[in-house]
Amino acid sequence: MTVGIERMGVYCGAAFIDVAKLAVERGLDPTRFANLLMRRKSLSFPFEDPVSFAVNAAAPLVRALSAAERDSIELVVVATESGIDWGKSISNYVHRYLELGRRCRMFEVKQACYGGTAALQTASAMVASGQVRRALVICTDLARCVPHSYAEPAQGCAAVAMLIGPDPVVLALEPGASGLHAYEVMDSCRPTADMETGDVDLSLLSYLDCIEKSFIAYRERVGPVDFQAYFTYLACHTPFGGMVKGAHRSMMRKFRPGPPAAVNEDFENRVRPALAFCQEVGNIYSGTVFLALAGVLARGSFPEPRRIGLFSYGSGCSSEFYSGIADERGARMIRDLDIDGTLAVRRELSIPEYETLLIAERQSLFGQREARVEPGAFEPILASHFTGTGRLILDGIVNYQRRYRWA
Repeated sequence: MTVGIERMGVYCGAAFIDVAKLAVERGLDPTRFANLLMRRKSLSFPFEDPVSFAVNAAAPLVRALSAAERDSIELVVVATESGIDWGKSISNYVHRYLELGRRCRMFEVKQACYGGTAALQTASAMVASGQVRRALVICTDLARCVPHSYAEPAQGCAAVAMLIGPDPVVLALEPGASGLHAYEVMDSCRPTADMETGDVDLSLLSYLDCIEKSFIAYRERVGPVDFQAYFTYLACHTPFGGMVKGAHRSMMRKFRPGPPAAVNEDFENRVRPALAFCQEVGNIYSGTVFLALAGVLARGSFPEPRRIGLFSYGSGCSSEFYSGIADERGARMIRDLDIDGTLAVRRELSIPEYETLLIAERQSLFGQREARVEPGAFEPILASHFTGTGRLILDGIVNYQRRYRWA
């Protein structure tokens, strides 16, 4: 039974900041900043949270389904490292506001940026085994930015929704074509609800180690495939574009050595398409590899079915190298989402507005019993970019229960 991604939905927020301007404001070294290969990053407002992002990514997808297709969703998995409750899953809220059927399994997955792939593989296995007819997997994360660091320009927010089923128009997963590599390392973490921290250099080294070792494990299961010839495109977890470029260079040196010009040409042909949206949104953690996949489908050429190699990495750490087949149907479906258009209409925030937003974000609503969500200085943006759009926004908290409304 062929299983994979039938449809996708993406929500990249309503605002962004130009990270080149941010780098100047922060006094970051221009050369080192340029190596990040970042242009913009998406931002979230006080009236948004991981639930609203998840629902806004999935709602157009779900609304486009027939009644029978919607009833066939018997599993909802939310992958996030931006949880809002130590016990209650985000998927409960998502299920409610998407108005899905009650004969449904629901749970949340947390494994840093690898969580999205963990959810995808779990959901795909359950569909293939016949336990469920279809599954809805949503990756949703909002960064807790580390100001005055080189990580800050890359820390974004977005959500990616995927319908998993037996008609994988977007990406057909290749059964058994997967290599794993995992071990405990303290590279980065979120020790509190409002904080991200870690060892950046250690994280980069772990990423490089994992992409190599997981690909070796992939070859042990699939056969002695050529790293360059076997995959038409590569979609990798993208903390920032420069990390992916460095990983590609390292892999080519180990598995397909050649002159620098040839390696760079291979990067432009097979990897650059995957950076299209990641460079505009930033690292979105559990969903980044799928935003990269969307970039491949939107920018790539599919005159015939093409194999895409995917690499997923999550700090701590877990990693997986796997593959799937895509064709023009999936590429057309992603292009029809017009992700470029939705990115273009985001509101650019000035540096002072961004600083105000950082202060508002530090007033976390995690664990609060009662809260009234006020847009404050961002009332004009609520009016211009949310009111009348039908997007879900956070309205308040009553006795710990989050209340939302459609804008």
